[in-house]
Amino acid sequence: MGSTTDTGRPPGGAEPGPRAGVTRRALLGTAGAGLVAGASAGAAGAVALDRAPAAVPAAAGPSGALGAGRVPFHGEHQAGILEPQQARVQLAAFDLAAGVGRDGLRTLLRDWSRTAALLAAGEPADAFENQVALDAGPCSLTVTFGFGATLFDRAGLADRRPAALEPLPAFPADALDPARGDGDLFVQIGADDALVAVHALRVLQRRAAGTAALRWQAAGFARTPGATARPMTGRNLMGQIDGTNNPRPGDDGFAGKVFCAAGDERSAWLNGGSYLVFRRIRMLLDSWEALPVDRQERVIGRRKTDGAPLSAPASAGETTPVDLTAQRADGTLAVPADAHIRVAAPAANGGAAMLRRGFSYHDGLLADGSPDAGLLFLAFQADPGRGFTPVQRKLSRGDGLSRFLRHEASGLYAVPPGAPEGGYVGQTLLE
Repeated sequence: MGSTTDTGRPPGGAEPGPRAGVTRRALLGTAGAGLVAGASAGAAGAVALDRAPAAVPAAAGPSGALGAGRVPFHGEHQAGILEPQQARVQLAAFDLAAGVGRDGLRTLLRDWSRTAALLAAGEPADAFENQVALDAGPCSLTVTFGFGATLFDRAGLADRRPAALEPLPAFPADALDPARGDGDLFVQIGADDALVAVHALRVLQRRAAGTAALRWQAAGFARTPGATARPMTGRNLMGQIDGTNNPRPGDDGFAGKVFCAAGDERSAWLNGGSYLVFRRIRMLLDSWEALPVDRQERVIGRRKTDGAPLSAPASAGETTPVDLTAQRADGTLAVPADAHIRVAAPAANGGAAMLRRGFSYHDGLLADGSPDAGLLFLAFQADPGRGFTPVQRKLSRGDGLSRFLRHEASGLYAVPPGAPEGGYVGQTLLE
């Protein structure tokens, strides 16, 4: 999506305290070395305002406060939607092998769900444990699964494919690489430690051997919790504060914007689930960084220092509401007509809103020497036809920021509701 400035960290609650006990993974990693006290109460308190309330607090362990964060896998909604984005993310899509069918898919999702629950608790992954993360805590690990449109035909479930899971339309200036998007099964793995996230992906990939093959993979990062003196919205690779206008769980109508309600027979299984739009958006950083800061601010519509809208006085902050009618002394609009925040505003798009969890990526240099870097855009919504699609259509035609972006990969996935204890993700579809 062309939206970057208002993409990013969903609102957090409290930083999880130290763990209630030492996990098997941490014990194995510290065997023979003796167990030491974790982070002090002061260190844990320093990040207490910038994490998700769903994480489970517990007693100090060897991995410290950051590694102690634990997000339960089971619940009404899948983990990795409402929690703040972690410091690291691994994204991947898999395609089913020929002949796997519905039974094979059910077996895979049972295995994946059981494995994800173990890893989220900081436990080893049984026979598939590769010892990469043995000395780490859970590190707020979340694993989120999604289903692409092609899955339903391949698994004999065409009559259960929701109508909203249609391919996204083509947008002006899209330059999409099919090999880096779409896929039958999507996995989002977030963690506050890179090794924990990579370990989880590798374990899931090994469990899928013979049933589903990796189609594409992408790695991203965000600000590490506690890296700033006070909790604040993160920045993207353009240096902009990113995520100011994300909808918040306490907002009126939040659930209706993000989660699906009971639908017709084809989509009833998705009740309590969501739709996820993925876009790999390369930022033309060399061109962007050549602009003076005041010009960058007019492209976005916000001050770069504090994220306040250009319509606000110098004393205002990031959360000051934007006044789209405000004028400068010369009579021109304070927020330009093609500024990103004006074109992307819900009021300008029929109230369309999404819960966005953007991660940056930087994959080296392209052949011309420019950075292969940008945003891994992730947006959860109840209906992409009323959320992402109309907003992106407008952005692609009138957003000044679009000149500095290239959309290079895309995907749309149905994200099932969460699994109860003893159940698995996708059970509402397959049983």
